[in-house]
Order: sequence, then structure tokens, then C-alpha cells
Amino acid sequence: MRKMLKKIMRLLRVLMVLTVLVGVSTWLYVQHWLTTPLALPQAGYTYQLQSGRVLGHLAHDLAQQGFLQHPRLLTLYARFSNATKVHAGEYFLPHGVTPQQLLEKLRKGEVVLYQVTLVEGWTFRQALALLHSKDTVKPLLQDKTEAEQLALLELPIDHPEGWFFPDTYLYPRDATDVEIMRRAYLQMQQLLQELWEARADNLPYKSPYEALIMASIVERETGAEWERDQIAGVFVRRLQKGMRLQTDPTVIYGMGEAYKGKITRKNLQQATPYNTYVIKGLPPTPISLPGRAALQATLNPADGNALYFVAKGDGTTHFSATLAEHNRAVRRYQLNRRSDYRSTVNPGQSAEELVNP
Repeated sequence: MRKMLKKIMRLLRVLMVLTVLVGVSTWLYVQHWLTTPLALPQAGYTYQLQSGRVLGHLAHDLAQQGFLQHPRLLTLYARFSNATKVHAGEYFLPHGVTPQQLLEKLRKGEVVLYQVTLVEGWTFRQALALLHSKDTVKPLLQDKTEAEQLALLELPIDHPEGWFFPDTYLYPRDATDVEIMRRAYLQMQQLLQELWEARADNLPYKSPYEALIMASIVERETGAEWERDQIAGVFVRRLQKGMRLQTDPTVIYGMGEAYKGKITRKNLQQATPYNTYVIKGLPPTPISLPGRAALQATLNPADGNALYFVAKGDGTTHFSATLAEHNRAVRRYQLNRRSDYRSTVNPGQSAEELVNP
């Protein structure tokens, strides 16, 4: 009986040693496998993990391509390490990536991100056109009326112009234009509220929306960045004095597709809701997407006595306190150059004389 027990104990010890050896060998092999790069091309490989597909599908696909050895190990290790939940999306697998790094990338959802830049001074229509030129964006707003677009955006606004902050936005493949524009709206809302609360005293705006309208004009009128607050100051003083803004970009916006690069005297006399040579006060909506600097200048304009300005043609602006001085500047800088829409009056004639002869 004793001999039998000894044999059994000896056998158990051998089995235990073998089990430990197998376990250690397996662990060492798995560790080696986890840290051995996949057999990817030098340029890397892009993989689209569709929604609803699991890790096993990816492992199988990579094995089919000859990139991954022992695909079953990937799913087993993921289960063992509680990393089976992966995010759908487009993944770039660089040359040299290991199975362990791949699992971490999938767990974190490190999908490929694309970028799109909405430019300061663009219109809502231009911003959408850019998004719709990207094959990585789903165009839900394309070929829709403005009312249909607003319904899809589900935002508390009556008109889309000006409400979307111009910035660079990152997005994954198949993000929708609605998702990107909602992000731009939220960013504009937050910034506008922040700057509104820190605004200067005695401004002629009744609401943040009126400041947004003015900022969109300042954005379109500014040539040199350092002149934004001066341009805003001119417009603020004109509003405070009950003077018309008389700014060409509003006329152009009101003309829509009829604008062909030049403003005529007839255009300046044509009554539209956006013709600030005719209407008093601000136009009914913004005319562009204003950036942070334009908003900041609008809510903290420069002090001074200038009531007029005209583009010099070199990207900078001449400011004038009197109409006589302004008319001289117009003749000097803008004669026969009406295509430069930053001029505030018709060449050789004051806007007051033109609109109110």
C-alpha cells in the first residue's frame, strides 16, 4: 500500500511539474505572440470594423489576409483580459503593431479621425458645401430646403446663418453633417455666452444675437486682423448715433446668387432686408460665420471718433472721423475699384448723398 501511495505521489509531482512547465511555456508563448508585430504591409493597413461585428470577425479577416497568426488566441486573450468590447469604426493598423497594441486600440476606440475646417467669414451654405465635398461625411442635409435642414439639426434657431463656429473639427468616417454642425453650434453658443457676459458697457446690442449679427459683419469687413476692434468701433458709434451702417457685405449677402463680383449703384439703392444703405440698424440675421476675434471685437470695440472707413487696397483700412475726410479717402483709395466690397460708399460720392440725395 505504501509503495502504491509513493508511486501515486511521484506521479502527481511529475504531473504538477509538467502542468507548470506547460503553463509557463504557454504563458511565455502567448507573451511572445502578443508582442510580435502583425505581418502588415510597410504602409500599414486600414480596417473597417462594421457596427454589429465582433472581435472574432476582425481576427478572422486579418488571418485571411495573412496578417495575424492564431486568430483564436486574440479572442481568448481578449476574453481573459476583459477586452472583448470593441468600438466599431475605421482603424489604421500601422506597420509594427502587435496583437496587444491592436486590442488596446480597439478597446479605446482609437478610430481614424478626419478633419474639416469651417473658415471664418464663410456662409452656412459654404460650410455645408465643404462638408458635402467629403466622402467621409454622410450628407443628411444635402438637397434639403432651409426649413428641412433646421428640422434635421433640431436646434432652437429660426435661421442658420452665423450660428456655427468656424474651427477645425475632427470626426470619424461616416459621421453626419448634422453631427458636425451641431458641434459647431454648441461651440458658438458657449463662446457667445462667455463673451457676452464679459462685454463692454453701453453697447447698442439688445441681445447676444444682435452681437452675433454685428460680429458677422465685422468678420466680412476686416482685412487686417489688428483692425477688427477699430472696425467694430466705427459700426458701434454709427448705431449709437442713429446712422446707417452702410456696409457692402450686407448688400452682397442680400443679393445672393445675383452678386457677380461687383456692386452697382442700383444695387445700393435696391431695398432688401440686408441693404444697410437703405435700412436702419442691423440686418435681420448674421451674414457669415464670425470667429472668436470678430466676436471679441464686437463686444469690446476700440474707442475713438471714426465714423467711416475705406479699404486702401493693400489689406489695411483708412479710418475717418468726418464725411469730408472720408470722401477724400474714397477718391484716393477706391476710385474705379468698386469690386473691392470693403469700401463703404460709392466711389466719388458719399453714401448719404447716394441714398438720400
